[in-house]
Amino acid sequence: MKVYIRSSACISAQRTFGTGDILTDIVEYNSTRLPAIEPDYKEFIDPKQIRRMSHVIKMGVAAAKECLNNGDVEMPGAIITGTAFGCMEDTVTFLTRIIEQEEELLPPTAFIQSTHNTVAAQVALMLKCHAYNSTFVHKGISFESALFDAVMLLQEQEADNILVGGTEEMVDTSFTVLTRLGFYRRKPVSNLSLFATPEKGTIGGEGAGFFLLTDKESPDNLAELTGLTTFYKPTDNQDIERRITAFLQKHSLTVKDIDLVITGKNGDIKNDEIYAWLNASLFKNNVTANYKHLSGEYSVASVFSLWLAANIVKKGIVPDAILEDDVKINAPKKVLLLNHYQNKYYSLMLVSAV
Repeated sequence: MKVYIRSSACISAQRTFGTGDILTDIVEYNSTRLPAIEPDYKEFIDPKQIRRMSHVIKMGVAAAKECLNNGDVEMPGAIITGTAFGCMEDTVTFLTRIIEQEEELLPPTAFIQSTHNTVAAQVALMLKCHAYNSTFVHKGISFESALFDAVMLLQEQEADNILVGGTEEMVDTSFTVLTRLGFYRRKPVSNLSLFATPEKGTIGGEGAGFFLLTDKESPDNLAELTGLTTFYKPTDNQDIERRITAFLQKHSLTVKDIDLVITGKNGDIKNDEIYAWLNASLFKNNVTANYKHLSGEYSVASVFSLWLAANIVKKGIVPDAILEDDVKINAPKKVLLLNHYQNKYYSLMLVSAV
């Protein structure tokens, strides 16, 4: 059974939401973190509810509703999300109030909305959707786990028009902690020159992306999700290369059949070692591209890459801002997405034109 991406929506640090263009107006930042460019939420959410919603809930709900609008679907057959940290803003608020109010007279709202499944729950409540609803919290492959679940539901014919997405927000508290752990840089850098200045750490990011999956063929579909796999803590570079080759062979392909490879390169010296090695070996004859200088690094940043790949194969346009080298490529039919998070959580996605 084939799995198709019917529609998509993405809120990110770039102008990716509510526009038919693919990264035609690149936004430059000189910072250590990239904030999401937020839409006018009043178009998607009742203003009375907006003030009670945290940053990530608003992003998730707006992206989910826009995805449904783009797919001309009013009610999804299931709602599945992935997130590693959940609603950090509400979590920090609740914990802070515990200390400030000495564990007495605590308002419950922040606690209720601090759980990881809040975004999926809010979407369901607003749509009055009583179908399957689940959230995966699997660290760096949370979004991919949600995708796996959606694909299995389609294959088992349990649901159609499945709304699947990934959400993550960056708040001051979590950014400070992750910076101390060496994940992010301490000095501001231009995101457009991130790869020209490799050093320890990268730039933080946040965002929300949703996709409507179906098994029904249609010329309106964005793309086909041909393949998906994940693996944890590979033994060495050769092991990763073997896994990529085996993944392609499973779909009767070789690396020569791939028109474009999009990697999770992020400017961190340790993080990018595997991408440099693969570019010099397995992908030496492939056109490669990167995206995290535009989105920033976060646990579900792969939603940005899937949104990017689906729109690239649909429109036949590859933005110059993502290409690794000064090359021109038109109308790629098969795009391979390779991402890892903290050199532990690896994922491969194969996107094909319909």
